[in-house]
Amino acid sequence: MNGVNFIFSEKGPLAEGLPGYRTRQQQLEMALAIETAIQENKQLVAEAGTGTGKTFAYLVPALLSGGKVIVSTGTKTLQDQLFHRDLPAVRDALKVPVTVEMLKGRANYVCHFHLERSANEGRFVSREDANYVHVIRNFVENSKTGDKAELIEVPENATIWPSVTSTRDNCMGQECNFYKDCFVMEARKRALAADVVVVNHHLFFADVMLRDEGVSELLPSANTVIFDEAHQLPEVAGLFFGEDVSTSQLLELARDAEAEYITTAKDCPALQEAANALEKSVRDFRLVFAYEGSRMPVQKALALKNFESAYVEMQAKLQALTHVLETQAPRDPALENCWQRGAGLMVQLQRWLAAENANLVRWVEVFTQSVQLHATPLSVAEGFGKQLNASPRAWIFTSATLAVKSDFSHYIGQMGLSNANTGYWESPFDYGKQALFYVPENMPEPNSPGYSAAVASVALPVIQASGGRAFVLCTSLRAMREIHALLKEAFEQNGIEYPLLMQGESSRSELLERFRKRGNAVLVGSQSFWEGVDVRGEALSCVIIDKLPFAPPDDPVLAARIDKMNEEGKNAFMEYQLPYAVITLKQGAGRLIRDEADSGVLMICDPRLISKPYVVDLVPKTIIWRLQIPFILSFCQECPICLLDSPTRPGALFG
Repeated sequence: MNGVNFIFSEKGPLAEGLPGYRTRQQQLEMALAIETAIQENKQLVAEAGTGTGKTFAYLVPALLSGGKVIVSTGTKTLQDQLFHRDLPAVRDALKVPVTVEMLKGRANYVCHFHLERSANEGRFVSREDANYVHVIRNFVENSKTGDKAELIEVPENATIWPSVTSTRDNCMGQECNFYKDCFVMEARKRALAADVVVVNHHLFFADVMLRDEGVSELLPSANTVIFDEAHQLPEVAGLFFGEDVSTSQLLELARDAEAEYITTAKDCPALQEAANALEKSVRDFRLVFAYEGSRMPVQKALALKNFESAYVEMQAKLQALTHVLETQAPRDPALENCWQRGAGLMVQLQRWLAAENANLVRWVEVFTQSVQLHATPLSVAEGFGKQLNASPRAWIFTSATLAVKSDFSHYIGQMGLSNANTGYWESPFDYGKQALFYVPENMPEPNSPGYSAAVASVALPVIQASGGRAFVLCTSLRAMREIHALLKEAFEQNGIEYPLLMQGESSRSELLERFRKRGNAVLVGSQSFWEGVDVRGEALSCVIIDKLPFAPPDDPVLAARIDKMNEEGKNAFMEYQLPYAVITLKQGAGRLIRDEADSGVLMICDPRLISKPYVVDLVPKTIIWRLQIPFILSFCQECPICLLDSPTRPGALFG
């Protein structure tokens, strides 16, 4: 087998087998570091700037290692891309006999049992859902995987999906009549037999915490675990190392119990009465909270009128339903499943209110139809550290954004990677020639009431100068909606005909497709578009960021972590808040330049970039310039190369 140096060379198999491939020194160095980590069962934290080719840098040594490899991605979209495009391309180029499988969470696979039950019951939210059931039935008859991503006729956000897929709670396992045909079990069998398994971060940690969920036997047998988009891990790990319970689980239990009354226990009217009573109590509990989107610490929730009484009532109705289910459980496996779920949810509700674990931060998140009760650990380092030391294997953590000024201490501390080696490879892109950085003058403070209006006002001429072709990235959903509304009004008043898109109008993939095709669109987005979005070429020539992405100061978990760090004599702002903002800002700014031929303008509206001393830490190696709109106009609409080569050019991004 040829070595890594030859594989990445100009005459190697990658150059011969992959159209458009070219050698990058950064990519080779990163691949060699990963190869060493795999061979020695080491931990490696590796930041590779945009354009380095980090995917191939870890795939080549992984495929050559000869052991079982788990690759975990940040999103299901990236998971699909890796499985369907990148892995086959590298495997074919290397000509290695490696089997590859993809595994997702059970909610991504159609469940035969729930599909049939939904079809037979005929209780649908809309006529559209009734039609979708027939489409899904036809899909299941011909599908080998049951992966709903393959069924493009049914939108991913269709309300029918929860009714035709299973959850960890309502899956009956081997008691199910369709167990032998189960798509989830078949996917797990294929994954167990494969050399390389592609998962996502949520599934990985679900497996770590819940052995009956996700990859089950995969982690113990893995020789190497690779995390792509590893900057997401602290947040994802926190979800699984904590304890959460949602009113949606209670409503689902009530719905399933009533369905079993209709099909199996018609002679037990108490079952239906208890299910209906639980549903009413859950909806009453939701009404305690004024509006969706709020996040509050437990102290604030407890102070709300009727919170405790509604909580106690919900517990009582759950207990009553669970008692009835216990009497009926011997009749049918589905009834027993409902009983076990009810008993488990009772324990979770009691534990959340009792606050027995002082290391967990209790807080509440309110959605349109449900309430999520969270208990999140102050740190995931201890919980994840147990996994790191469980058995000898290589752990690779890679992303374009892990370090702050080439320093990995913040990330290493978060994840408990005390024994990790680190590697930092800068982007091969020439940002000094390909991009300009613009900070508008005379902006109000970011917390002022008219800030969104000011952002829209200064963004408008830049958008006009770039001929549309812009992302407007906002740090909150509220700001996103406000700025979108203001831009829409301004477009109408000024006769601007650029297509104006907003996150949430349709799926992210559909919005991106529309953005690319239009060629002059403006997309206003929030968190979903700060990372994992790749728009190359002239379709995206301007990225506008409303303010520096500090975590919201009223976030309950953040507030608790800040208090704890300050109590320990640490500087929470410099050691936690600022590094978080740096990493997030790098993700947003990284949307602009995606290829050697790309050019564009990065505009950050926040006046703190000029007025605050920590600006150097936020935008490393950057010269701050207040560019004039005429120059931006010239840059965007004329030949960028000629303008940027001018000795009088106003400045450069990352240059």
